[in-house]
Amino acid sequence: MLPILNKAHVLKHPELGVSESYFNYPEKILQFGTGVLLRGLVDYLVDKANKKGVYQGRIVVVKSTGGDTKEFSQQDNLYTTNIKGVSQGELVNEVLINASLSRVLQSNADWQQIMEAVHQPALQTIISNTTEVGIQYVEEKIDGVPASFPGKLLAVLWERFQYFKGASHTGFVIVPTELVVNNGLLLKEIVLKLAKYNGLPSAFLQWIETDNYFCSSLVDRIVPGKPKDLAALEAKAGYSDNLWIDAEPYLLWAIEGDERVREILGFHQTDARMLIAPDITPFREQKLRILNGSHTISVPLGYLCGLNTVVECMENAYMRSFFRTVIIEEILPTIREICPQAPEFAEDVLDRFANPNIAHKLLSITFQESMKMNARNVRTITRYYEQQKALPASMCLGFAAMLLFLRPEKQENGQYFGLRGTEYYAITDDNIAIFAAYWAGVIGRGGAAIAEMVQAISADKRLWEADLSQVPGFVDAVSAHLQGMLQEGVKTYADSYSKVL
Repeated sequence: MLPILNKAHVLKHPELGVSESYFNYPEKILQFGTGVLLRGLVDYLVDKANKKGVYQGRIVVVKSTGGDTKEFSQQDNLYTTNIKGVSQGELVNEVLINASLSRVLQSNADWQQIMEAVHQPALQTIISNTTEVGIQYVEEKIDGVPASFPGKLLAVLWERFQYFKGASHTGFVIVPTELVVNNGLLLKEIVLKLAKYNGLPSAFLQWIETDNYFCSSLVDRIVPGKPKDLAALEAKAGYSDNLWIDAEPYLLWAIEGDERVREILGFHQTDARMLIAPDITPFREQKLRILNGSHTISVPLGYLCGLNTVVECMENAYMRSFFRTVIIEEILPTIREICPQAPEFAEDVLDRFANPNIAHKLLSITFQESMKMNARNVRTITRYYEQQKALPASMCLGFAAMLLFLRPEKQENGQYFGLRGTEYYAITDDNIAIFAAYWAGVIGRGGAAIAEMVQAISADKRLWEADLSQVPGFVDAVSAHLQGMLQEGVKTYADSYSKVL
């Protein structure tokens, strides 16, 4: 039977890279969330800095979900991070023991300990990942244990203010990592509103404003979590680890902040991929357009061609070429000026898509496909035409494939289903009734009706932020692609179309 990964085990095995000194570092970060993203990105960066002797600080974690924290405590809060994937065309497989967590507290059972942790002068940072719904205003009193994350954060700030009697320079650098635009500003607004609802003194509100830094941030790393072949990996490592996580080599953490933020978040010094800048808009834009946008424009085509995961697309010669063309030739030119680092990011994205260890299902990416198309690609299409006075040819094909993907073949209990060959697939899109109505008007009317439908859809203000029917040639190109796929089948048409280019 394998020994459990814990302090005693790692100290017996110095080759694992964890020394006694790490366990004596002061708690410098209060982290809301035990999820794999935080453990694979934020906690990874802290551990990396500690091992380089730079930061010398640990993390006290608050678990807000139900259940106890035994899975952490029985391992002395140690866990394995296995970084696997492709980086600069090379396969990476690195196993690390993370020793950055000091303790994990359950918010209901250990609330008093959380309040006492706030009394530590060295504790100057708060980090959160409570999912997008976590940053929402909930009208509640903060007596006892608040239910919402903003409520818990307000209680922490109020405890800190009272303990240090409102002294200056006793506030926090607060960095939410939830996938919400301007998450820091939004969180600050909610906390201030909740403070007023609770009738807290104006001096406290002023302290929140002047002594605390609410930093918007953008995180980007795929952390699949516990691997399927864990038993084999544990046997090779020589210990058992119920907290083992896999992570891709790529990471980005962009934080809006000044020199004071850089000073407090000192662990940024050991990894250039953690960026602290006055404005993170360029990083948000490149992720939205290149990574998310290429997914959205490409996935319906790949799925209708018979593929099921992103890595299958990258193993398919045609789809690999399609992804590369969309990213390098069509998206990248539209953001190069506002995102100077975008070319390098684009190559990283292609490496990430080719990661054999991440089975990202195409069908899951099509969730809310039309809304994602609007948010991620409509502006890219119009920008491309404005700059090049030509159409992004591959994106036009991808747009046509989306229309075909959103063609319902049946409806059951309010759920619409499309058809791939003889296989039905669920369409999860809040706009599907709009597309269903358009498709219903085409049945039995031939090619002219397809062109009319594409014209109407392209101009539908309910769907798009811009009138795509006004982009010269767009309707004709999309209509031709759609008719071709309907007549020849998607895979046959795509293959023949690629030979013409």
